[in-house]
Amino acid sequence: MQKRDISQRNEPLVYLGFLVDENLQKNLQPFYEFSKELGLKEKDVKIFTFIETKRRIPTLRNNQISNKEFTLRGEIDNQNASEFLDFPFDVLVGLYKGKHTFLDAMVSKSKAKFKIGFKDADARLYDLLINVQPSNLEITKNEIEKYLKILNKI
Repeated sequence: MQKRDISQRNEPLVYLGFLVDENLQKNLQPFYEFSKELGLKEKDVKIFTFIETKRRIPTLRNNQISNKEFTLRGEIDNQNASEFLDFPFDVLVGLYKGKHTFLDAMVSKSKAKFKIGFKDADARLYDLLINVQPSNLEITKNEIEKYLKILNKI
């Protein structure tokens, strides 16, 4: 396993990424609104979602991955997902509950400089775990903003 470069962990927030479980949140607009509240432009915010499927269902969304796009060895067969994970976000928020095989794999492959997760997540993957339910968006936004201020990212 490759060691993660944490030398830029304290960089200010310019690029923000969200990795979202669609079982938890289907409407992505609140993430763009939250980013605007943080002073970011919409072009500097990227959202990628995961949806569990029983069979491969065609979709028009470029920013979505399903369990069917992971190989047995955990490799990702989705070009857009690979580009998302290669992007050096200043902060990546993994918005899902607990441990999640597919989303955990994506977080571990992400080149993000600072990663925020939620209680019961795999602590090895994140720089900060917030003790709130990610399904409660208002509290989640307030906590993320609070910690970004404490860490001088905003």
